[in-house]
Order: sequence, then structure tokens, then C-alpha cells
Amino acid sequence: MSNSYYEFFCPVKVIAGKAALEHIPYELSGLAAKRPMIVTDKGVRAAGLLDPVIAACEESGLEIISIYDDVPPDSSTTVVRDIAAIYRKEKCDSIIAIGGGSAIDTGKAVNILVSEGGDDVAKYTGAGVIKRPLKPFLVVPTTAGTGSEVTSIAVITDEKKGVKLPFTSSYLLPNAAVIDPRMTLTLPPHITAATAMDAMTHAVESFTCMAKNPLSDAYAAAAIKKVSHSLLQVMDNPKDSDGRLELAQASTMAGIAFSNSMVGLVHSLGHATGALCHLPHGLCMSLYLPYVLEYNLETIRGPLGELLLHLEGPEIYAATPASRRAEASISALRKLRDALYKRCQLPRTLKETGKVTEEQLDQIAEMALDDGSIMFNPKEVTLKDARAVLQRAWA
Repeated sequence: MSNSYYEFFCPVKVIAGKAALEHIPYELSGLAAKRPMIVTDKGVRAAGLLDPVIAACEESGLEIISIYDDVPPDSSTTVVRDIAAIYRKEKCDSIIAIGGGSAIDTGKAVNILVSEGGDDVAKYTGAGVIKRPLKPFLVVPTTAGTGSEVTSIAVITDEKKGVKLPFTSSYLLPNAAVIDPRMTLTLPPHITAATAMDAMTHAVESFTCMAKNPLSDAYAAAAIKKVSHSLLQVMDNPKDSDGRLELAQASTMAGIAFSNSMVGLVHSLGHATGALCHLPHGLCMSLYLPYVLEYNLETIRGPLGELLLHLEGPEIYAATPASRRAEASISALRKLRDALYKRCQLPRTLKETGKVTEEQLDQIAEMALDDGSIMFNPKEVTLKDARAVLQRAWA
């Protein structure tokens, strides 16, 4: 599975640590930005997460011109247009997106409109449409999972047409990602678990998929080690800011990995299930991961076996015969999912979600085959194969 040719690209500056937020004004002034707009959601604002950002800006004489805090969980073209209108009216010159995947994707799409002009963001969908740098854009993730802060992709719903619009351009990448453990300290247990498993899945799929390469491998392996080390500690001690920082860094590293190596069948099944049954993305990732690894097992024995070192540590790795390491990696992931189920009922099967019926499995399988991620799965997938994996994941 070695690639003789690959490309690796990650131009996002990462500002991380326990006082990372205080560096935002310095970063903006370096980009000649004086009138930032914050794009976020009600939950983030209610949790008081904007306060340290606003305080840091005021202290250095930078005025936050406008705060939009009404980003919905599934952001739409209408929301993007509304925010762009406020940005123009208030004469803002930069965007700080604070939140999970939806707030970050919204910030990316707003940046297209305010930089390129017009009201119709839909005409910029697809790849390679945006030809030049956009306005200064910083991202402050409040969940440790999606990795959106270092990916060149945004997905926004077109409500009138009822479709999800994909945007992809290296110009969508933020100027900086600000990783501060204060932003994830208040995450509820089930979201902490689901988002960390989202990062874990990004990393594991990145490490075992078709387009893996030595650089993406380094980021993926490090992310897996961090999640394995810190997730249960944080579940048992939610205020552990060192552990929170580890998970947040793991998410960013996994984001860098998969945006350079792509993902596979877990994502195809997850995207389809999310669209059809409205389950959170991280939950779908956690749910499908072991079943897909079992399906891919014979094709990925080598890399999956290597991951045992990062999942279980050197002693267990050394004590496990090389021929059994791939299976032991899957067992380690199952053990982690069981521990999460015990702590916050994060579902391990489709049945445990209570939101999926067995009748929907055929439709999920068909949708998954149309998903772009499936091209990078290390093993060919037919409709029958996808349906069989779903049956395993059912109960």
C-alpha cells in the first residue's frame, strides 16, 4: 500500500495551549485585521466561551464589531447570506469562527461571500472555483473531534433544494486554528466521547486507507496515541485541562492526517446514516469503526497491526504475536467503545441508537455507495458488502 507519489499540504498556523486565546489579537493584527466578526452558536455563547475571547480582544484595544450567535446545528445557505449581510453592514474585515463543525463550516462559507461578493454562495460549490485568498479567518474549535479547523472543506445545506452543498478549496483553510483547552472543558460526556471517537476514526481510516502516505501516517499515529491515552481520563475527570488539550490536539492532528490521505467506508456509511437518520457524525464514526475494520482486515493487516502500539502501548504490543496484532487493534477499539458505553451510553450498534430501523439498512447501503469517501477504502465494496457490514453493525 505504499504510494510512490503523494501530496501533503497544511498551511494552517496552529496556536495551542492554556493561553492560546490571548494570542488572537496579535494574530489578527498580523493579518492587518481591525474589525473582526464572531460567528458562533447559542450553546457556545450560553456556556460563556466567548468571554475570554472578547476579554482578550478588548485588553489589546481590538474591538469585536459584531457577534452572530445563531448558527443552527445544520447550517444553511440562508444563514450564510444573513451573516454576510451583517458583516458588510458593520464593515467588518475578518471572521473568528467559534464552535463545532457547523459554526466553522458557516464561517468558511461566509468568508467566500464577503470575499468574493454576491449573495448566492451556491455558485462557489465544487472544487477549484475559488481562485484567490479570502479575508482573514481564525477558527476556535469548541469540540475536539471534527478537525474542520485544518480541512479545506465546508458543507452547507441548501434548504430550498434540500441538498447539502460541498465547498472545497485550499483558500477555505483558516489563517490560524486556536486550540485552547478552556473551550472544551464544559463539553457534556456524550459529546466528549462522540467527538473524540470522530478524531480516532479520522486517524485510523487515514492510517489504513488507499491514499495513506508517510506524512499523514505520522499525524494519524500520534492522534491515535493521544486519544487512547486521554479519552477515558477526561471522561472520568471532565475538568482535566491537560487531557482536554491532548484530545483537542489529537483532533487537529487527525484532521491534518485525513485531509491529506482521505478516509474510507466508515465515513461513507456514516454520511449516509447521518443524512437519513439524523444521527450525529461522531456517533456514526464510533459505531461503524470496528465493523469496517473487520471487513477490510485482510487488506490492512500490516498498518492495522502497527496501530496496536499506539492503541495499547509498548508492553501489550511486544507481547502480542505479529500475526495477531491487527485483530488485537480491533479488540482495543471495541474495549474503548464498551468503556464509553458504560460511562455515557454512546451506542455501539445501530439498534442501540434507537433511531434506525432494520428496514432502512438497504437505503443506507445504497447511499453509502454514492459517497466519495468509498473510493479510498482499501478494499472494493459492493452493495452486498455494504449491506453485510450494516447487518453486523445492526446488533
